[in-house]
Amino acid sequence: MWVPLLTDLLLYLLLAGLTTYGFITLRSARLREPWRRVFARPVGAATAVMLLAFLAVAVLDSVHYKPPVTNDDGTVERYGPEVISLFDALVTPLRVHDEKTYSAPFATRLYVREMVTQDDGTVAFVYQPLRYGGSLLQEDTTRRADLLAKALRGFGWGALAAAGVTLAALAVAMALTRRRFTILLHTLLRGRTQVAWRSMWLVTVLLLIGIGMLVSLSDGYHVLGTDKIGQDVLYMTLKSIRTGMLIGTLTTLVMLPFALLLGPMAGYFRGWVDDVIQYVYTTLSSIPGVLLIVAAILALQVYMQNHPDLFDSAAARADIRLLFLCIILGVTSWSSLCRILRAETLKLVQIEYVQAATALGVGHFRILGRHIVPNVMHLVLIQIVLDFSALVLAEAVLSYIGVGVDPTTFSWGSMINSARLELARDPIVWWPLAAAFLFMLVLVLSANLFSDAVRDAFDPRLRHGVATS
Repeated sequence: MWVPLLTDLLLYLLLAGLTTYGFITLRSARLREPWRRVFARPVGAATAVMLLAFLAVAVLDSVHYKPPVTNDDGTVERYGPEVISLFDALVTPLRVHDEKTYSAPFATRLYVREMVTQDDGTVAFVYQPLRYGGSLLQEDTTRRADLLAKALRGFGWGALAAAGVTLAALAVAMALTRRRFTILLHTLLRGRTQVAWRSMWLVTVLLLIGIGMLVSLSDGYHVLGTDKIGQDVLYMTLKSIRTGMLIGTLTTLVMLPFALLLGPMAGYFRGWVDDVIQYVYTTLSSIPGVLLIVAAILALQVYMQNHPDLFDSAAARADIRLLFLCIILGVTSWSSLCRILRAETLKLVQIEYVQAATALGVGHFRILGRHIVPNVMHLVLIQIVLDFSALVLAEAVLSYIGVGVDPTTFSWGSMINSARLELARDPIVWWPLAAAFLFMLVLVLSANLFSDAVRDAFDPRLRHGVATS
């Protein structure tokens, strides 16, 4: 039974908007040209593939449902109380193969000793074997040999999938361009294309090989170890992708209407309208953001405790808190974009075609919609992409201090917060922090590099400066 959460629906709405914008861009040469410059750069094309991979995980993790409970004859008796996602179903072994407590990456025994009574009645502290880690290991096979065999098997499956994707892409290119296979392959390998297809192909091949090796190694081992309650760290890290992507994208849906409406209005009408709008965002910027978020989260917690009947599951309660966090971050972060759009509008209203439209009696809001807003959209795109990585890091900081997402929601900030105590253990439990840091680094670095490519392609001042130099 499909159980749509509010953040799921908003993500679907965002994907529909991006798809619509993509179709409009393909049909318009003016909109298509700057994006061609973005993907003409190897860095922009490669990081776009990485961001699409993270988005694919977030989308799969945003299709929630209640699994059916069947009778012996196969008929559905009822639906279970647990709400899981399509991603949970795909990685079921990672989700259900829990251990007793900590275990290191690729370990076959627990990380801490336990007191056990041996057959002769003596008591000893030993490292107990894991229930799932290394359980498929044959008696006559060493762990290193088994890991090597699984890694090579995963490499082979990943390479086979990469070859299939490559052949399919070349077949589509042959049908569209009517060119021979060998010519297309030679062009791809030499990188002589307007779009950096070679960079996108290399990143896709590396991703598919990495996924194949992870899937193969996860069949019998905990690749990134387990945490204090024995949960697989790789599963927790992958589940945290959805939280990071939602914080970075849904917050945009909240702040964009405020900035797009108030910024151009302040720069166009000026006078008392400009004064009121400046007073609003200056006052909002003067309020400490962390204190506002803490107050809002505490108020939401009190409301949920007083109205438990409004939330039928733990997933719904956690989802409301995540959505509320996106709203608060959006409300507190639109002022910077509003300032930028106001300043750009003050410059645009002095241009001849805007003054001509005003002299001809064209309505104010028609001028805003046809002449002002379309000419500031490059700034909007640049600022959105730049803010994405900042919002992902903001969620990590807020969860670290305990005012972020719900404790039942997987996030990199919650993993880092838990790792703070684990680093004080002896021996040190380092892998949850390392896993959260690695995945967050890849996402934020990809977003930053992609934002540089978008800024260079959409900013006319940078583009003209490069052309003249």
